[in-house]
Amino acid sequence: MHLYRAIILAVLSRACIAVATIISFGVAQAGEWPEKPIRLIVPFPPGGATDILSRQVGQKLSESLNQTVVIENRGGAGGNIGTGIAARATPDGYTLLLDPGSTLAISPLLYNELPFDPIKSFAPVSILAVTPYVLAVHPSVKAKSVEELIALMKAHPGELTYGSSGNGQMTHLGGALFSIKTGVSMLHIPYNGAGPSINALVGGQVSLMFGNMGSLLPHISGHTVVPLAVTTGKRTPLLPSLPTIAESGLPDYEINEWFGILAPAGTPEPIITKLNSVLAKILTDPQMAEKLAKQGFTPMSSTPDEFSKLIRDDMAKWGKVIKQANIRQN
Repeated sequence: MHLYRAIILAVLSRACIAVATIISFGVAQAGEWPEKPIRLIVPFPPGGATDILSRQVGQKLSESLNQTVVIENRGGAGGNIGTGIAARATPDGYTLLLDPGSTLAISPLLYNELPFDPIKSFAPVSILAVTPYVLAVHPSVKAKSVEELIALMKAHPGELTYGSSGNGQMTHLGGALFSIKTGVSMLHIPYNGAGPSINALVGGQVSLMFGNMGSLLPHISGHTVVPLAVTTGKRTPLLPSLPTIAESGLPDYEINEWFGILAPAGTPEPIITKLNSVLAKILTDPQMAEKLAKQGFTPMSSTPDEFSKLIRDDMAKWGKVIKQANIRQN
């Protein structure tokens, strides 16, 4: 009897040691991440706000993790192609996605079939930044204020065109909301990304656009486009003399765009936690904050749960605008 007990105890002891070894090995493995370069997918062409932000954050992330972060632009279908690629990636922490709210919260409201689910396909890591939009016109447009633009729209209904980075993108919804509030229609011209749509505005192919401040600032400084107003509830320190659209006669008009980093669903929790912590430090660094502010971004971090809630809340908000404007997928 004593012999059996001794054998059983010996077996249990070895089993416990084996389990402890496996757990320790697993923790050690998780602690070693990242051991190779990380791919940060940007689902838009170079030149837009998402791309600009990705390169700033990617550089700091590379320095903080002591590992190369490769920016991979995979544009197309309003961000849906690149976002789908990220959703299907191996959830090992070596593929991340930097996406704006226009793709995560709005695309699911427009498309019956998508290569991703904004909630189920991803593990949110952290919000990175928010940025106001600017209502800007081509210099040939005979309007120097929102009031003058509305008068011009009423005098020539349906003749003014506005460019966007794609059907259903925030740049599209900005114009749709403006038409709803003014009661006057404009012709929407979608492009494949923010860069091409801004080039169209600069080149005079479209009359105006509701563009991300970070993307439009160089063109505003270069006087190739004329800013009329910002879309936020308050004026921005970057362009303090520029009124808000709300100040200019449309009190309920307000748009802010946010950006965040996500990983494919199933990415180990220790990696998500480490990424969240590293990003929080990056985004609270004064030099980083100053650099992003000059490009039109207000840095901010969040918990994964807060990020998830933001996606759901924006889906509810923009769902109403999409229904009222009768916006459909191309």
